[in-house]
Amino acid sequence: MPTRRLILKTGLATIAMPAVLRSQGAGAQGLSGQITLMSYTGIFQDNYTKAVVEPFLAANPGVKVNYAPGGTSAQMVGSVRAQKADPQIDVVIMDVTTSSIGNIEGLFEKLTLAEFPVLDELLPEARAAGGEFGPAVTFDHLVLVYDTQNLKPPLTKLADLWRPDLKGQIAVSAPPNIQGLALTAMVEKMEGGDYRKSIDAAMKKLKELAPSINTFEPNPDGYSLILNGVVKVATGWNARSQLYGDQSSGKIGTLLPPEGSVFQINTINLTAGSKNRAAAAAFVKYALSQQAQKAFTERMFYAPVNAKAQIDPKAVARTAAAPESRANMIPVDWNDILKVRDQWNNRWRREVIAAAR
Repeated sequence: MPTRRLILKTGLATIAMPAVLRSQGAGAQGLSGQITLMSYTGIFQDNYTKAVVEPFLAANPGVKVNYAPGGTSAQMVGSVRAQKADPQIDVVIMDVTTSSIGNIEGLFEKLTLAEFPVLDELLPEARAAGGEFGPAVTFDHLVLVYDTQNLKPPLTKLADLWRPDLKGQIAVSAPPNIQGLALTAMVEKMEGGDYRKSIDAAMKKLKELAPSINTFEPNPDGYSLILNGVVKVATGWNARSQLYGDQSSGKIGTLLPPEGSVFQINTINLTAGSKNRAAAAAFVKYALSQQAQKAFTERMFYAPVNAKAQIDPKAVARTAAAPESRANMIPVDWNDILKVRDQWNNRWRREVIAAAR
């Protein structure tokens, strides 16, 4: 029986898969060649490979996909920028605040409805996320992650971060990390303000929190620091914390703060000048399809962007698409935050991080 191979850049590991019949029209006749997909490594790579990449390969036996672990979104856009004259990367999944920079610099292609009819199946906010360029491919939201076994009482609200017993027990991903940007908007709202007008209240409150923060750059991430007993609380993303919670038999707890949270958006982007554009475009279409969206949401709890995807209600309840999650979302225009990102970053350095020393 013929096989398809998924070539992973890390160690050039090869996964062989048995031939399967094309389903739901996912395959494209005559597609061949090799494309490189760049996105997050680790737990994201493992699950995205299983839920999306492998089924795409099964439907398109002439295509090979190299998964290039890209590090942070900032590192990814830097890689694409460095290769602008001779692109080696065909498709990139990254945070919307960073993909917007790539759009401005001409690193990514505009996607038309005529070529990508799947765009018509997407939620309005998913299409709006990238404008004329790559749309949202996943939704997530910021949560507080905590050690259910060693934190008593457990967290119940964002304001609990300022509890005296948590001094030295908190990991926060500071700006320019998008987690820090989202936390800024959340704390400003908690203090009765509006990030669109000012973040003065958030800066004052976060400065008070600074002595309790163990690290502003969790390495490798806040979830691991909790599992290893380094801290008891961290900022994190819902999808990953849900999965880590399952894998740790409930040691990782997840709190959507009642004061509100912020959507995080990953977009899928077609690199301008892709050397195998047909296969790259086919992958983008598949990643946005009902089939792929259902599979990834049910596997890793990222909220779907395809409005027509029929997803297990139990999985939806653990995502940003759950009604109670959507009701607690603070409306944030990431394009607006992009304009003040450097300013917020500088204020964090001067007013918050400096206060921890």
